Formats: sequence, structure tokens, C-alpha cells
Amino acid sequence: MASNETGARVTVVGSLNMDLVVRSPRLPQPGETLAGRTFAQVAGGKGGNQAVAAARLGAQVSMLGCVGADANGAQLRAGLEAERIDCAALETGGAPSGVALIVVDDASQNTIVIVAGSNGEVTPATIARHEATLAAADVVICQLETPPESVRAALATARRLGKTVILNPAPATGPLPADWLPLIDYLIPNELEAAALSGLTVDSPEDAARAAAALRAAGARNVLVTLGARGVHAALEGAAVMRYDAPRVEAVDTTAAGDTFIGGFAAQLAQGATVEAAIHFAQRAAALSVTRAGAQPSIPTRSEVDAFG
Repeated sequence: MASNETGARVTVVGSLNMDLVVRSPRLPQPGETLAGRTFAQVAGGKGGNQAVAAARLGAQVSMLGCVGADANGAQLRAGLEAERIDCAALETGGAPSGVALIVVDDASQNTIVIVAGSNGEVTPATIARHEATLAAADVVICQLETPPESVRAALATARRLGKTVILNPAPATGPLPADWLPLIDYLIPNELEAAALSGLTVDSPEDAARAAAALRAAGARNVLVTLGARGVHAALEGAAVMRYDAPRVEAVDTTAAGDTFIGGFAAQLAQGATVEAAIHFAQRAAALSVTRAGAQPSIPTRSEVDAFG
């Protein structure tokens, strides 16, 4: 059960998918058929994962999005409600619920293919219908698994309402529109997304630092480039780029690590933590998540992160 008995409020605008997860010895090559070891069907989607993470890690959370009128949609909604996430702004659309096809190998790396389904029915009008949900939040989180015009509407509405705005630009295929960046308080890409957004090669921590600085210079107030086990490079407003080392753990499955980081970071900001404290907390939460299999099942609670130290 989520540990969300605080006054900190987070609204997540984004996707909910049913994850179809196969574990195999390695990732398949194009045209190759591999024998998988196990199969599981679990709730996922970046929006849903980040909402669950924020709720388990101490915030009161609302979910703004869309599921299908199908069994997957009912299961996704029920899963959020079990975490005491407010689903008043979670609409039911005409398309089937989104799905993600995930293969995880023995090195704990994964490949993911997403079919948007009802996530594609989140429109600017959807955002407008639920402005009160955004107005009630301290922190608003968006990603890129819903239509871009809807993401922009959510960013702009949250900025107009004076909220702290986080964008996790995933999946990113190129630079963000220039008029998005001033709307974002915290832009949080991984190394692949940072490369796509900045046009720079990001193969090393030094590259990540350069990409973070470039994205801040382009207009984002603060940029956090997450590198998994290699830590976080943060280009914060008015400060030099700083590196935050990640805790060392034995990884089992990295599927929801980034989403856990985002949710934990947002929950801490909503509770009034400093940015540095929020980064350290989110890193510990993400480290715990990779020691467990699955997306939402791997996300730890606030008490587990506190005990992890």
C-alpha cells in the first residue's frame, strides 16, 4: 500500500500500458526467434509507473490519462486505485488500452515496443477538462507517450498555474520544440534521450555533463541526465554541472528504474526537499527497484528507501 499520508500532491499526466514481459537469455537479433524462459503480464506505462512510484514514495497522487473500455483498462485502473491514487481524471476512451511488449535478458537489459492505444486519445481538451486536477498539485509530471500537442497543453497549463513542472522526455526521437523548454522546471532524460534532444553523442559521464549543460542553455531551467548505475549529471539553475553517484546494487531488471527515479524525485520536491536531497532519495529508490523483477511490482515504498539508507 502506498505511503501517501502527506500534504505533498503530485499529478501525473501520461500513459498507462499493460506490459507483456518475456525473460530470455539475450535480446533477439532482427529475424531471430528465441525461446523465452518466463512470461508475465503486469501494469506499466511511464505515466502509470511514475504515479505508483510517487504514491509509494510519499505523495498524494492524481492520474490524468486514458484507458480502454477493456479488461486491461479495468485492471490498470484498479491497480492505481489500490495504491490510493486519485483516478477522477483517468478517462475511458474508445481504443483498446495501451500495451508494451518487453524482453528482458540475463544482463538485465531490455527492449520495449509500445502500442499507444487509448493513450493516443489524451487530447488538449482532455487536459482542459481536468485543469482542477492540475491546479491541486504541487508538482506535475509529463512524459512523451501521449500525443505531443497534449503534452504541450499540460506543460503550459501547469506553468500558468505556477506548478513545479517535470518532463521525462521518453521516448525522445529528436529535439523538443523550442517553446516547450521555458515551460519545464526539471527536464530528466536518460543518456539516449539526452543525445536525441541535444544532438550530442552521449557515451560517457563527461558527454552527459555536456548534454545537460547544452539543454539548460537551450532553455530548460534544470536538467538531470540519468545514467543508471553511472549516476546522475545535473545542470541546475545557477550552478555548475554536478555528478551524483548511484548506490551499488546487483541488478535483476532495470525496466522501471527511470520511472522510479522520476516518481521519487517528484514526491520529494512536493514535500519541500532540496533538489540535491531529492536526487539522492530518487537514486536510492531506483537502485532498490532494479533488484526486483517487473515494472510496478519493483517500485519500493518510502519506508524501504529510508531503511536502505
